[in-house]
Amino acid sequence: MRYYPVNLDIRGRHCLVVGGGRVGARKVKTLVDCGAVVTVVSPAIVPSIAKLAESRTIGLKKRPYQPTDLEGMFLVIGATDDETLNRRIHADAEQQNMLCNIADRPEICNFTLPAIVRRGDFMMAISTAGKSPAFAKHMRKQLETQFGPEYGVLLDLMGAIRRQLLAEAHEPEAHKPLFESLIAGDLLALVKANDIARIDQLLHRVLGPGYGYHQLMPDNPNAGE
Repeated sequence: MRYYPVNLDIRGRHCLVVGGGRVGARKVKTLVDCGAVVTVVSPAIVPSIAKLAESRTIGLKKRPYQPTDLEGMFLVIGATDDETLNRRIHADAEQQNMLCNIADRPEICNFTLPAIVRRGDFMMAISTAGKSPAFAKHMRKQLETQFGPEYGVLLDLMGAIRRQLLAEAHEPEAHKPLFESLIAGDLLALVKANDIARIDQLLHRVLGPGYGYHQLMPDNPNAGE
């Protein structure tokens, strides 16, 4: 296996994107969505990047890349159409032992970005080890039709249950059979159907009183619709 699968917590970390075109804009959006502090370096930028810069959501250096742009960065993404520049970014990042991804150039990356399907905090990643991004995209589209928003809601519900169990001083090792019982009770299908009454029945049967959907998920605007 060539790659070591890992999920990075980049909240509050400084990340650099070199390139202000459509590819760079996609990379910027994902980084921002994950809470990174993003700086873009590029002489030219697409409107979406300009808008983020104007709102101060990201930092912008509207000029060519310089090696000093890497200072203080956690990772860098090269998203330019200049092969020489991309290789220079990679070489500079390697000298600093920095995480570096060059778009569509897996041979000069020390990490790759998989195609992802996201439903809230539920995420699936599809990787072809850089051999066929087109096939990864094809699989992503297929999975998006199979996994709906109920997976994100289910995960939020499970997280709320776990927090309440921990607050009641339950031992973590005792949680596994409880969650397995909820899953075996077809909780996912009940969430998909938004059947709050039957969800509550299942929660009470497995967890006891004090565990109701509205109690656990007070901020869910669709509950009971």
